[in-house]
Amino acid sequence: MGYKVVVVGATGNVGREMLNILAEREFPIDEIAVLASRRSLGTEVTFGDTTLKTKDLATFDFTGWDISLWAVGSAATKEHAPKAAKAGCVVIDNSSLYRYDPDVPLIVPEVNPEAVHGYSKKNIIANPNCSTAQMVVALKPLHDRARIKRVVVSTYQSVSGAGKDGMDELWDQTKAVYNPTDDKPAKKFTKQIAFNVIPHIDVFMEDGSTKEEWKMVAETKKIVDTSIKVTATCVRVPVFVGHSEAVNIETEDFLDEDEARDILRESPGIMVIDKREDGGYVTPVECVGDFATFISRIRQDSTIDNGLNFWCVSDNLRKGAALNAVQIAELLGRECLKKG
Repeated sequence: MGYKVVVVGATGNVGREMLNILAEREFPIDEIAVLASRRSLGTEVTFGDTTLKTKDLATFDFTGWDISLWAVGSAATKEHAPKAAKAGCVVIDNSSLYRYDPDVPLIVPEVNPEAVHGYSKKNIIANPNCSTAQMVVALKPLHDRARIKRVVVSTYQSVSGAGKDGMDELWDQTKAVYNPTDDKPAKKFTKQIAFNVIPHIDVFMEDGSTKEEWKMVAETKKIVDTSIKVTATCVRVPVFVGHSEAVNIETEDFLDEDEARDILRESPGIMVIDKREDGGYVTPVECVGDFATFISRIRQDSTIDNGLNFWCVSDNLRKGAALNAVQIAELLGRECLKKG
């Protein structure tokens, strides 16, 4: 027996990726439905070798369905996800709506799989922010060994994190740079993104940080350990897919770079590519389409007693969103629902 699965927001970047990953990983599905807003109604999407037509989220009856994967904004999720949860269909939500709700588990399966049992309080599980997800996969095994006290992270986030409009804007502006008569002013982003970097993701907060930076702080604490101090600077870069992060950690116990490298090599979801030579590291272009979080440039920080630096790269549409959601579904099935 398999599951009856719903993918909500199936026409977007993340929704389509969810369908691809469900098929690739052969998730046990008896029946699948794909939902979208009314303006996308009837749009065709692919699931393995099958073509599916989207149905209307507003009128869909979730009764009898087991799991729903949500890749729509917080407003649509707030309106419709509680209906799914009340109907007995577990919601795995990719928006930020439920991440900070104490009654909703926020899960990265390689990091805090035990939290899945808390799903039954609201029948909802939250998927973390894309930049947080890849970082905590690397932090957790190092924290288990040496207790991380503080994290300083600078992100280099691709435009796909802003959806199709962000990708289109980078593409259009890049072409326009070579055609002076074709001006493409910033719409999705606050400044030109082509051949530029923008130190601004999401809205500004009172303390001068952005909401994206705040998310990384709050989510790392909820997923890994509330005692970890985190400071983040999040930057949008002209890369289509794949987020990169320069991470500095300070630990309670000394952790040698060689031991850290060995620990990460043995940890789930991680690939260590770390050679001190030209090209001996991973860049966003190389991680696209891969399930792993790649770690490179592991080295001691000589400015503090117990410090390490590393470079972290992952396909944000996969590990940062769709893959993590499917992994949560697999975990939920294995530990709680036990049908597949």
